[in-house]
Amino acid sequence: MLMTPQTKDLIDVLRGPLFLMGGFVETLDYDHVLLHGEERITFVRADHILGAAQIVVEGADGKKIAYTGDFRIDDSPVVEADVLVMEATYGSPMCKRSFNVDVKSLLVSLVEKGLKEGTVYVFGYHGKIQEVMQILHEAGVRVPFVASEKVFHVSKMCEKHGMRLGRLLLSDEDEGRGLLESCSPCVAFYHMNACQEVGLGGFRIIVSGWEFTFPSRQRGDKEFVVALSDHSDFDGLLEYVRRAKPKLVITDNYRDGHAETFAKEIRKRFGISAVALPKR
Repeated sequence: MLMTPQTKDLIDVLRGPLFLMGGFVETLDYDHVLLHGEERITFVRADHILGAAQIVVEGADGKKIAYTGDFRIDDSPVVEADVLVMEATYGSPMCKRSFNVDVKSLLVSLVEKGLKEGTVYVFGYHGKIQEVMQILHEAGVRVPFVASEKVFHVSKMCEKHGMRLGRLLLSDEDEGRGLLESCSPCVAFYHMNACQEVGLGGFRIIVSGWEFTFPSRQRGDKEFVVALSDHSDFDGLLEYVRRAKPKLVITDNYRDGHAETFAKEIRKRFGISAVALPKR
């Protein structure tokens, strides 16, 4: 198994250090080359969560295959390749974020509004949660951040790899628990799975990529959904194909996305051969 050092550390935190002991694991830094037979394997940074990588395999004949993995077009280098394997999470024309709004600034403003009332609860997935922490810290939000145990340890791993996340407390230790119990001004971070049971009645923000009509919407008295995504929308996926100039595109059908629809759109818009992988 080949992965970035950041990804290995993330797996160690989420699944335990013994999880990867059953196989041979090797780490590869971005832009370093691994020789495997006559092939050259390179990881290229992807703008997604910490450790995400695009994978480039170049054969002895010079032909290049690239796999994007999950990415945002905003800050991901585009790899020109003969064969391009692409994620297709938002690969439908219906998945366009047409609003011209700085979602990060909107998120900061919403958190600052909630802090006037006390604790703000933020729910998201690992990786995106830490991105929110970094956004708030860089925007000068200096209240304590409180996190559940798993989120706390993932966050500390992200700090080890250079992310700046601010002052972080555990939710089940005295100081963090006291802040939450008194509804003091702080930002409490929980995994999306805890959304139905934590912070009920409080000021709550859910960060989700599945928002295309509005950058933010209110779905309760003090509950908001913010369209912060770590995936490219439909237009971003198309833009990557346009720049990469592949001869063949294979759309990734691993998750329940729009791989078949996206392959059809690529054929129609660019005249490039495109097929979807079989569903798992």
